[in-house]
Amino acid sequence: MMNIVYSLLFFLSSILLFACDDEKENGKLLLPSDLVVTLTSTTGSGNVSIEASATNANFYTIYFGEETTETPIKSTDGKASYVYSTEGTFTIKVQANATASQFIEEEKEVNITLGSGELVIPSTGYTSPTSYDGLTLVWEDNFDGTTLNTSDWTYETGRGSNGWGNNELQFYRQENTSIVDGHLVITAKKENFSGAEYTSSRLITKDKKSFQYGRVDIRAALPKGQGIWPAFWMLGNNFPTVGWPKCGEIDIMEMVGGAGKDNTVYGTLHWDNNGSHACTCGDDGYTISTGTLAGEFHVYSIVWNANKITWYVNNVMHHEIDITPAELSEFDAPFFLIFNIAVGGNWPGNPNASTQFPQRLIVDYVRVFQ
Repeated sequence: MMNIVYSLLFFLSSILLFACDDEKENGKLLLPSDLVVTLTSTTGSGNVSIEASATNANFYTIYFGEETTETPIKSTDGKASYVYSTEGTFTIKVQANATASQFIEEEKEVNITLGSGELVIPSTGYTSPTSYDGLTLVWEDNFDGTTLNTSDWTYETGRGSNGWGNNELQFYRQENTSIVDGHLVITAKKENFSGAEYTSSRLITKDKKSFQYGRVDIRAALPKGQGIWPAFWMLGNNFPTVGWPKCGEIDIMEMVGGAGKDNTVYGTLHWDNNGSHACTCGDDGYTISTGTLAGEFHVYSIVWNANKITWYVNNVMHHEIDITPAELSEFDAPFFLIFNIAVGGNWPGNPNASTQFPQRLIVDYVRVFQ
């Protein structure tokens, strides 16, 4: 009986030794060989997929190279995917591992662009009338020609105070504004410039065009995405002397993108009430019933008189505020216009991996009737 047991143990130990010897060559663990790496990327999305294969690989370790502190992805079948949140050229490193410390590796470079990068001007959408009963067109800009009309508009540049007072992330540049086929195009980009990670443009009519009362129509296609904050708004002409909010603020249209909010716009007033900031904040906004605010043109309007301000989208009223109370006297004065795309800030929050760049605000025209 003992002989049978000893024979069985000898047989099993022989199998184990044979198995170990099969993985060794001259006493060393066999490294993987013949590593093949296939990389697939989807233009504009930031999505990259890796498929790797190698002889004698027990597992694979993939570094996607976006950050030096990134946690590598470990894969048993050599497959892995990743979504880049920034543009640029990245080095992907793929290891075929025998053990954690024994491996072969190969590097691949990938160039990431977020968003298609191509300007597409919508061909559909709402168009407002060119006249209204009892009103006269007093100013318009159809953005004809090849450059912005600087007799009406001024570029505000830089980062402002505390991110323009809202912890915004962009640097405003003239270079992010263009005139294309009769449209004003403001482009928000993810790019490092003068200490900021994003760039955009902000245009004002201060000291050039200002209005008290009337109807303002702005036909535009909006950008979209988490952290994207386009706005058409107005400040009182006395802003340089009394500051904000004593000058008053009229937000014709604001949108904070992402999380299903790209189809909703807001109209708000800000003013000073006995030394404190007051506003009509808390409005639920207006959500269009069909289509998207980015996919086609919509017209954003206010009708403003001495008694009230009324907001419209495609001539559908969605908000109205009585401005006759004494504490709202700021709105009984001339105001100038502001067009911009902010990136990040207190209200929308910061962009995330889902936000595609570039994003564009495309304006067909602005008209003022009184």
